[in-house]
Amino acid sequence: MHVLSFARSLPKILLLVLLSASLGAGCSKQTEKPKVKAAPPVTVARASVKDVPIELRAIGNVEAYATVALKSRVAGMITGVQFKEGDDVAKGALLFTVDPRPFQAQLAQAQANLARDLASANNAREQAKRYASLWQEGIVTREQYDQLQANADSLSASVASLRAAVDNAKLQLDYCFIRSPMSGRTGGLTTHAGNLVKENDTPLVTINQITPLYVTFSLPEKELATIKGRMGGKLPVQARVAGSAVVEQGTVTFLDNGVDPATGTIKVKATFANARKTLWPGQFVNVAITLDTRKGATVVPTRAVQTGQQGEFVYLVKPDATAEVRPVSTGPSLDGVTVIERGLVPGDTVVTDGQVKLVPGGKVAVKGGAPS
Repeated sequence: MHVLSFARSLPKILLLVLLSASLGAGCSKQTEKPKVKAAPPVTVARASVKDVPIELRAIGNVEAYATVALKSRVAGMITGVQFKEGDDVAKGALLFTVDPRPFQAQLAQAQANLARDLASANNAREQAKRYASLWQEGIVTREQYDQLQANADSLSASVASLRAAVDNAKLQLDYCFIRSPMSGRTGGLTTHAGNLVKENDTPLVTINQITPLYVTFSLPEKELATIKGRMGGKLPVQARVAGSAVVEQGTVTFLDNGVDPATGTIKVKATFANARKTLWPGQFVNVAITLDTRKGATVVPTRAVQTGQQGEFVYLVKPDATAEVRPVSTGPSLDGVTVIERGLVPGDTVVTDGQVKLVPGGKVAVKGGAPS
């Protein structure tokens, strides 16, 4: 009997258990608190005051100040090379020697011919003087006198010609000693001692003058008026090889006389002392021309400036740690900072990283605390 009674009451017990569980779950859900969305983390910086140079930037090509392809002016055998490839040489330094013996012989022969005809010319002049007196006294005829005078004149002309021949022989002998026409850096040799060279043929070596040297680059034609206005004084230029921290200082020394219509640019050339020989002919360098300096400009990191449909803006972090969209007018950018013309004052805090998750008026979490 007891078993039958328990069996009949079992469905009621199960119903009560299920009802209790349902009520408990409902109460639990009602007591759960809504989750608070975490403020997005951001990196910030303060707007600061800085003197900002106004620059034009371009890619330039380094050129030697002067280049000479040195050739022999006489034919013969190279008997000496007085330098090594890549040496720095001074103006007038002896670089090559061509066998001088044939030219020494030519000079000696020319000098001997000159001495012979000089003696003959002196004798002819003396004879002409004597015959002039004899002709005036009627002892010799005018024809005899004229013949001796013509002979003296002919020998004098021959002496002048032989003097020129001696000078030319000296010049040819001097050409055997090939000297550097300027100070500079030598390149690779194309010939060596023992080789025969021809007159005015293949260059023996090329010399580049690299102290000073030029850097040539092009700028947009819209900058022409600005550059021309500053050409009266020294317009400073900086050049730096990519990947190098060394910056060379120079000045603009040439502005082309026409704009290239195909590119809309004008060719500019700057001269660099290059005392450290940092720059090398043929290199490409980063060039910056300083046109002016903005004193006391308000600047922020360039990465803080965003661009939207309404123009440029920054996210300003307010004292209550909320983000505000602040429209700004920007000026030039240089070395990671941008000049703010309007919209910010020094000391304003702007977001430099993490802008994607920001909502105007929403809270932000500044990484590392407030900026210094």
